[in-house]
Amino acid sequence: MYIKRFTILILILGTALMSCGKKQPQQIQRVYLLEQIGTTLIVQTYVDGFESLSLPEKVTAYHLNRAAIAGRDIAYDQIHRNAIEIRNILEAVISHPEGIDSTVYNKILEYTKLFWINNGMYNYQSREKSVPEVDFITFVDAVKTAQLHGADFGLKPNETIEQKLTTLKEIIFYPNYEPLLANKSPKPGEDILKTSANNLYEGLTAKEAQAYFPKAKNLLNSKMLKQGKQIVELVYRAGDKTIPPGLYAKELSNVITELDSAAKFAPEPQKNALKELAKYFKTGDLNDFRNFNIAWVKDSSTVDFINGFIEVYLDALGQKAQYEGGVFFVDKKTTQLMKGLADNAQYFEERMPWDDKYKQSKPNVPVARSINLINGTGELGPSSPSGINLPNEQDIREKYGSKSVLLNNITTAAQEAVGPKAVNEFALPEERDAAIKYSKQTGQAEIALHEVIGHGSGKVNPALKADPAAILKDYYSAMEEARAELVALYQLFDQKLIELGILPNKESAEAAYRSYARGDLLQLRRVKTGDTITDDHMKATHLIVQYLMKKTGVIEKIKSDGKSYYKVTDIDRMRAGIADLLSQLMQIKAEGDYNGMKTLMDTYGTKIDTELRDEVIARCSAINYPSYYAYCFPELEAVRNTAGDIIDVKVTIPKSFTEQQLNYSQMFKK
Repeated sequence: MYIKRFTILILILGTALMSCGKKQPQQIQRVYLLEQIGTTLIVQTYVDGFESLSLPEKVTAYHLNRAAIAGRDIAYDQIHRNAIEIRNILEAVISHPEGIDSTVYNKILEYTKLFWINNGMYNYQSREKSVPEVDFITFVDAVKTAQLHGADFGLKPNETIEQKLTTLKEIIFYPNYEPLLANKSPKPGEDILKTSANNLYEGLTAKEAQAYFPKAKNLLNSKMLKQGKQIVELVYRAGDKTIPPGLYAKELSNVITELDSAAKFAPEPQKNALKELAKYFKTGDLNDFRNFNIAWVKDSSTVDFINGFIEVYLDALGQKAQYEGGVFFVDKKTTQLMKGLADNAQYFEERMPWDDKYKQSKPNVPVARSINLINGTGELGPSSPSGINLPNEQDIREKYGSKSVLLNNITTAAQEAVGPKAVNEFALPEERDAAIKYSKQTGQAEIALHEVIGHGSGKVNPALKADPAAILKDYYSAMEEARAELVALYQLFDQKLIELGILPNKESAEAAYRSYARGDLLQLRRVKTGDTITDDHMKATHLIVQYLMKKTGVIEKIKSDGKSYYKVTDIDRMRAGIADLLSQLMQIKAEGDYNGMKTLMDTYGTKIDTELRDEVIARCSAINYPSYYAYCFPELEAVRNTAGDIIDVKVTIPKSFTEQQLNYSQMFKK
C-alpha cells in the first residue's frame, strides 16, 4: 500500500519551506521545478549517493531500471484499450513539428505531457478524462502535416489517417464519452464496471464479475472478459516451455530478460527473489507471486526494486492490479527515522487503541528504510508515492513482515519546487509559524508511521475465511489507507517519538493535527466537477476529517475575511475521536464487515461541499498552486569496455521530461 501522492504528502508540500541554511555549491545549480502543465507540476528528482554504490550494485540498478521501463506499456494498456495507440499518434506528431502552427503544436504537446503523466487520458487521481485543447479538425490537420514530414502512424494497408482518427474521435475528444477511468463512487443505478473505462474487464457487469471472483484463479493478474455465456481470465504471463504465453507476453519477456541480467550481479538473497519474480512472470501463477513476496521481504539489499501487478487502485471493484516497476537504493543518512520506528513495532502495537484480540503478540519487525527512487513507471510513476509498504497480502505481513520505505528524494524535490504557498493561504494566521517550523519533521514522521507501523499493524480474526481485501472488495483500499493514517495520527502524541528524536516536542504533533485538517480542505481543489470523491487516498482523508467534524465536532469550518478555514478546537478530543474511528476500522478489517465499512464511507468519505470546493479552487488558482505532481527521473547510462562489459554506470539528467518519455517509448522497440 502507498501513501500515494495526496494524503500525508500534502502536509509536506503544503507547508514546506525551501531548505534553510547555506547550500552546498553543487545544489545551487540544481533545477527542481521544470514546468507546470495546467495544475500539474513536473519536478526533477536527483539520486545523491548513487555514485558511492559498488559496481555490482550499480549494474543491478541499471538492469532493474530497464526492467521497469520494459513493462511500462502494460500500465498504459490497462488504463484504456486505445491508450498506447493514442500515445503513439501524439508522440509522432510532437516529434515532427515542421509546418504545424506553433499555438496548435504547443497545445498538442501539453496534452501529450498530461498523457505521459497519467499513463493515459485519465487523471490518475480524479479518474476524470482529459481532452486536448484543440478541436478534432485542427488536430487532424496537425496529424496530416506531421505525416507529410515523415511521421509514421502505423496505418494498416489501405487505411487513411482520417479513418484511423475518426475511430478514435469520441475517445480522445468527447469528455462525456467514457468519462471515468474507475467509477468508485457510483450514482444510484450505475454499474461500476460498465461506467469504468479501464481495460481490466470486458463485457461483464459488476454483479457478474463479483459472482465469479470466488472461482477465479488469477484474480490479481488477469483481464476478465465475457465470451458468450462464459467468463474467461486472460492471464498476464510470458509463458515457458510448458505454459502458453498470455497477455503482455512480449513486454513481460523483456522484463524477465532484465531481471535475469540483474540477478547475475545481485547478492544471493536478492538473486533468489529475482528468480522467483521471473518465474511468476512466466507462469502467472499467484503461488509463485507469493513465493516471490516472501523472498523479497527477506532481502535487505541496498539496491531494491518493485515490479509486478500489485496495487488495485485502478479497479473499481478493488481486485485487479495495475502494473508498476521501480528501482531505488537506501539513503543511509536519512534511514534512522524508519529504523527507529521498526525497532519499536512491538511497543506501538501494544498501545493501539483497538481491542487486544486484534493486536499482534509479536509483530514482525518490518524492513524500514529511507530510499532514493531512481525511476518509477506505471502505478509508480511519473507520479510517485511518498511512502510504500509491501507486500499487501495480510497473511504474509503477519507471518513474514513487510518492507516500508520513505521516498526521500521525491519529498525533497517536491518541497524544493513549491515552497510555502498553501500554508500562507489556507492556515489561520496564528497557526502558520508552527506549521512552517515543524512541517518537514511531522510530515516525515507521519509517512513513516503510516507505512512502518500503520499497514503492518493489527491482525484479523483467524476464523475469517479470506483475505480482508477479498471480503471488503471496493471499500478495502480506502479503508486500509484510512486505517494506516489514523495509526500515524494517533501515535504522533506518544512520548516514544520524542525519545527517538523523530519529533521535537508535543507542539509539533499539535501542528500536525491542524495541518491534517487543512489537508482535507486543500484536496478539494482536485474535485473539479461533481460532488463526489473517487480516489481511495482522498476518500481516506475525507472520511477521517469529516468524521471528526460531524461526529465529534473538534474541527470547525470558520470564515475569516471572507475565506473559509478548518480550525481544530480541541486537540485532546481530536485524538480521542481518532482512536474511536481507528478502533472501528480495525474491527471492520479484522471481521470483514463490508456493510460497516460501506456505511462509514458513504456517510463521511465521498460527498463534498461544492460551494466550498469552488472557493478552494479559486484560491489555489490565485496563488498558482498545483493540484498534482509528476517527476522527471535521472537516467542511468552504462559505460562499457571494448568487450562490451559494463565497467561503470553514470547518472545523467535528461534534457527534458519530453525527451525522457520519448526515449522510454522507443527503448524496447530498437
